Amino acid sequence: MIWSFIKISLFICLVVGLAFGADWLSGMGSGVRVVVVDRNVDVTEFSLDALKLVIILGVALIAIWLALKVLGFVFAFIRFVTGDETAISRYFDRNRERKGYEALAEGMLAVASGESKLAASKASKAERYLRRPELTNLLTAQAAMMNGDTRKAEEVYRKLLADQRTRFVGVQGLLSQKLAEGDTDTAVKLAQKAFALNPKNLEVQNTLFKLQTEVGDWKGARDVLLAKMRQGQLPKDVHKRRDAVLALQEAKAVLDGGTSIEAQEAAIAAAKASPDLIPAAAMAAKAHYDKGDVKSATRVLLKAWEAQPHPDLAAVFASMVPGESATERLKRFEKLLSLRPDHEETRLLRAELCIAAEDFPAARRALGNLVEANPTSRVLTLMAAIERGEGEDDAVVRGWLAKALTAPRGKQWCCDKCQNIQSQWGPVCDNCGGFDTLSWREPAHNNMPLPNGAEMLPLIVAKGTKADAGATLEGTARALNEREK
Repeated sequence: MIWSFIKISLFICLVVGLAFGADWLSGMGSGVRVVVVDRNVDVTEFSLDALKLVIILGVALIAIWLALKVLGFVFAFIRFVTGDETAISRYFDRNRERKGYEALAEGMLAVASGESKLAASKASKAERYLRRPELTNLLTAQAAMMNGDTRKAEEVYRKLLADQRTRFVGVQGLLSQKLAEGDTDTAVKLAQKAFALNPKNLEVQNTLFKLQTEVGDWKGARDVLLAKMRQGQLPKDVHKRRDAVLALQEAKAVLDGGTSIEAQEAAIAAAKASPDLIPAAAMAAKAHYDKGDVKSATRVLLKAWEAQPHPDLAAVFASMVPGESATERLKRFEKLLSLRPDHEETRLLRAELCIAAEDFPAARRALGNLVEANPTSRVLTLMAAIERGEGEDDAVVRGWLAKALTAPRGKQWCCDKCQNIQSQWGPVCDNCGGFDTLSWREPAHNNMPLPNGAEMLPLIVAKGTKADAGATLEGTARALNEREK
């Protein structure tokens, strides 16, 4: 309605302007005088005022334009007569194509500038002139998406699937639409189809990889990762690490399905590919141990501990001989402790083993200056156990426990991308969805207290230890829980 009013107003203004212009030209006193002399020396004189001169010039320009058009058609007709069967059709198509490509270009600019209605109008005009849907359908679909008409956009994208030249573009359009709608299952299938059509497209690779890690298609994600490495889009060392992460998750999925042999082999392969991947090393060691290969399990754990000491590795190493005494376990662990003797995790592990063996002075020596240098909940809890074991007053023990409740928790699984903290390692961050972004380190804001006493001496104390040592551990854990309440 408003646009019609604007057009009518412009037309009225144009008519009024022409009327005033004609009146102004008529009122001009001067004009043009044309004198014509023929062979008989007869003189003919023409007097033209300004208005007539403008009209004659306008008519002359129109006549010249028409003459050029007629001349072009005559040449086209001559070529047609001499054997060029498409000469006349090309003559008429040339002007239509020019208008069509102009409309197409204007529509693309409208899409880039966010003018959805103008883009839709230009897309319709371009289709009318060009009659080439492989060029105009994409513009039509984009304009429909900008207008919020998802049904029309999907209809146009499906039309693109019928042409081999535009099939990939159609799949990509449907993929982006399903991602916006949150239809992950359909999006995965479309991403796989797009990857099959154009496996070198980086955007498709990244989209498919992200979707596969979200839905747990670890095997498919490994294939995409391999394709990226072969095409030079991923360094070999990065591929090796990420492939190990995916292999580990594939092993866990197989293990959950009940096929433990395949899971064991996948976990072992993941541990070999990336020894510093703690969950892979722990699972591989368990796999070797389940097969009865204690030597290989020990070798995997020692290699992983040398790369990065971690409580999960110590827990697996402890579970390999469940019936040993605390003293025997401390002696067996010397092989592990000697690899990184100055590492904080090694010192904490030695202190825990010494507490279990009731060698409290040795536990104190193992902690050393950690109480001052890095007083985490775990360190302070161990100090409480040492003080209790050495016979200190309950007030001293409660003092250490009070500090432990408000102290930082120490190293945890933290996302390097969003700094999210997770209780367990995973290939994908639960918060930001980043792949392989979790690392075992101190959080950026390490002020979360110890949630319960279970993290003290995890799976290290052997069965059959003396009752006093067990009472020390249980008392400390109970005190932690009571303080939290």
